[in-house]
Amino acid sequence: MDTVYRALLTGVADGTYAPNDRLPSEHDLAGQFRVSRPVVRSALDRLRREGTIVSRRGAGSFVRSAEAKQVLGYAPVESIADIQRCYEFRLTIEPDAAFHAALRRDNSALRTIEAALDLLAAATRQEQHREDADFSFHHAITEASNNHYYAASLQALRSHVAVGMKIHGLSLLGPSSGLKGVLEEHEAIFRAIRDGEAEAARNSMAAHICTSRDRLFEGRLLDLSL
Repeated sequence: MDTVYRALLTGVADGTYAPNDRLPSEHDLAGQFRVSRPVVRSALDRLRREGTIVSRRGAGSFVRSAEAKQVLGYAPVESIADIQRCYEFRLTIEPDAAFHAALRRDNSALRTIEAALDLLAAATRQEQHREDADFSFHHAITEASNNHYYAASLQALRSHVAVGMKIHGLSLLGPSSGLKGVLEEHEAIFRAIRDGEAEAARNSMAAHICTSRDRLFEGRLLDLSL
């Protein structure tokens, strides 16, 4: 995957693939690099997450234009209150992203979500929590919504979300591990999206974010009006 990723990234950097150019298809790239299509798909997914390319349903992957590469940014996390604010903001975008993902997902999107879920399941069996897989799961759902505003917003929040996920993950470890319960929450979200149950997907995502926040804050939310 790294070889394909680096080659495509170099191609974008040196102008081989100019802004707005369509990249070769997954089939053609697999033949060019003599790798499987899942390897190509992983490389393209990484480029999408980093904002280098954008996918257009039914048309393929395109290099982002210079204007589109302007990165949305948020002030860094500076306090526990900011972590709570981040959860609050996620609740305004991720449940709806899951709703639309359930209506618009395709097989490729489901495979990407399921791959992240498999990593979470493997970590859970080892009594570990993987923040990278956790974020990939959530980001893959925003991409499955086929609405780049959801995906771009969550990507811009990556470092902020990572802080909450890290602390939340640590809170799940120990004698009374909560890892299995959190995995079940992710599995419920995936099933609803896979089965096209939009309202269930929205409700499962909202419940998961709320319970994650409440576990982290132990049910004692801060008064953000102060």
